[in-house]
Amino acid sequence: MFLNLPLSARLKGRLLRITLLIASFAITLLLGIYSPSAGSQSNEILWDTYGVPHIFSQDAKSLFHAFGWAQMQSHGNLILRLYAQARGRAAEYWGEDYLESDQWVHTMGIPQRASEWYKAQSPEFQTNLNAFAAGINAYAKQHRDEIDDELEIVLPIEPADLLAHLQRVVHFTFVVNPQSLSNIHEDANPAGSNGWAIAPSHSESGNAMLVANPHLPWADLFLWYEAQLNAPGIDAYGATLVGFPVLEIAFNNNLGWTHTVNTHDGWDAYELQLAKDGYRFDGKTRAFEIENKVLKVKQADGTLREEPLSVRRSIHGPVVAQKDDKAIALRVVGLDQPGALEEWWEMARANNLTAFEIALKRLQIPMFTVIYADREGHIMHFFNGQVPVRSQGDFEDWSGIIPGDSSGNLWSKNHPYEDLPRVIDPPTGWLQNANDSPWTTTFPPAIEPDNYPSYMAPRGPMNLRPQRSAKMLLEDDKLSFDEVVKYKHSTRMELADRLLDDLIPAARQGSELARRAADVLQNWDRNADADSRGAVLFAFWADAMDSDNLFAKPWSEKSPLTTPDGLADPADAVATLEAVAAKVEATYGALDIAWGEVNRLDSGDVNLPANGAEDFLGAFRALELSPTKDGHFEAVGGDSYVAVIEFSQPVKAMALTSYGNATQPNSPHRGDQLKLFAGKQLRPVWRSRPEIEAHLASRQQF
Repeated sequence: MFLNLPLSARLKGRLLRITLLIASFAITLLLGIYSPSAGSQSNEILWDTYGVPHIFSQDAKSLFHAFGWAQMQSHGNLILRLYAQARGRAAEYWGEDYLESDQWVHTMGIPQRASEWYKAQSPEFQTNLNAFAAGINAYAKQHRDEIDDELEIVLPIEPADLLAHLQRVVHFTFVVNPQSLSNIHEDANPAGSNGWAIAPSHSESGNAMLVANPHLPWADLFLWYEAQLNAPGIDAYGATLVGFPVLEIAFNNNLGWTHTVNTHDGWDAYELQLAKDGYRFDGKTRAFEIENKVLKVKQADGTLREEPLSVRRSIHGPVVAQKDDKAIALRVVGLDQPGALEEWWEMARANNLTAFEIALKRLQIPMFTVIYADREGHIMHFFNGQVPVRSQGDFEDWSGIIPGDSSGNLWSKNHPYEDLPRVIDPPTGWLQNANDSPWTTTFPPAIEPDNYPSYMAPRGPMNLRPQRSAKMLLEDDKLSFDEVVKYKHSTRMELADRLLDDLIPAARQGSELARRAADVLQNWDRNADADSRGAVLFAFWADAMDSDNLFAKPWSEKSPLTTPDGLADPADAVATLEAVAAKVEATYGALDIAWGEVNRLDSGDVNLPANGAEDFLGAFRALELSPTKDGHFEAVGGDSYVAVIEFSQPVKAMALTSYGNATQPNSPHRGDQLKLFAGKQLRPVWRSRPEIEAHLASRQQF
């Protein structure tokens, strides 16, 4: 058609055709990459305005690669430090401060076992672990300037590092840790959690709801990372501990779950009678298995010194202490079960209760209660864990030192899934766990402890935070989504409700200072909100009292939600109140100083009044506080990740990662959610591509 046109016109026409072709190609390309409906055509990370990565990938391998990249962008320095510690080489990299950590890691056999675990993974999941490690290394290679110089020595990351990190965190921090061994008769676990599952019968909307609320220290290996993972066969949103390649707490369009630290006994300390070069066992002397190692320790001048480590293992496990002719050997569950990460992966891929239970029945995750809810209206409490089959005794019997000279005390297998406490769809319509035993998950009780071995879990007492949890669910027949969010933020101190009715009248009979203190406590709202006045005085008093002899009426299994109660010694309580009141007034200038003036949320440039209280005070809103040099207290733990989910159509969810979703020095997301935390607010969860695009901060393609 151009033959009869002048040459200049033909050239213009050709240029126009080329221009249109290029434009058409560009539009096609742009639509293929950027269109909200084109998730299957590209691998990309959509970062929202709170630093949450929403990963859309063509396949699982690409998804894991991008997830490794994303975690490095948010927490690169922390991840490398944690992986180095899991390798047992941190002292080699950074010096003496890490020697005890390395000794623990090697005594527990973590690095060698991690290599064995990697070989035991399914081929498909090996590929996923390889991809996650490759994503970490790819980010580090392209962004060396974002990684602290001293941490680069840890690179490259190997897939076995992920499994070593898993063991160090789960098996050798949560199941057992060095502090547990130092205080065998006490709970040395720094972790706690709340979890709720609400059935349609207890829900105002007729939809099931779930509350996820782990409480952990706000640092180190305890930090949570929030993300969305989307690929064929999975569209899950939730959180995981930093450095883990899968989500540990999550929901999808059909179901969700959370974890709480359960009353699980997955380790025992055995006392060995030493004899010659071995130990006595079943009337004979057995030789230790001995492995001699040499750890390297970096010196101030950069040289490395060698530190010998001799690891002795009995049939029970590694020797962790010795005095005179006795030694302590440690036995821990799950060290022959390498599939925890893949189990979490399959839980997130499940679409109904049947598929979810198939994943749970693997029993690879060594502990953590599961609280579950789904779109079909099912709710479940499962006392998950690898629970040893023990020959005799109750929970208390196995909480101390166990004689190690007889095979009768040596367990070698765990209870199967069917043996563990579990309840599905109780008539009450709700389930809760706040680190209490499974027997108190709902009221009237749905699990009978007499149907289980007495060593499965303790029979009591039920602490005040779980009592507060259960009472809020029990006292409201129908809960709306907004009410659940409100209850989640409840700071009411259950301990105050048990004691103030005795303490206030007793204090009114005391000195002028005691009477003024009584007035403050009388006017207090019994909450630990930022503006609550009287909470500081009460918390200081409660901390000063002898908790073992505090109550007139101890906890009773027959009255689990109203005991303990009353003051055992009102005169002593008033004397303590007078002493505490004098200290509070001298330190802060007033008895009714506001809770948030004393207790602070401090992170970089953010310093805000705190709300929430420590566990012993019985507040559902947990906050762990540490004293500062100026007489104030700063939050160092407590509510970490919070999610409230309603299985409506579409799913409705709100969440918060209290300290923000990053720790890298230049990230704008360090502490950027603390203002919401201070305001007792959650943020909306964005899951659909249009929602994410509407709140998009940046985009990365792979």
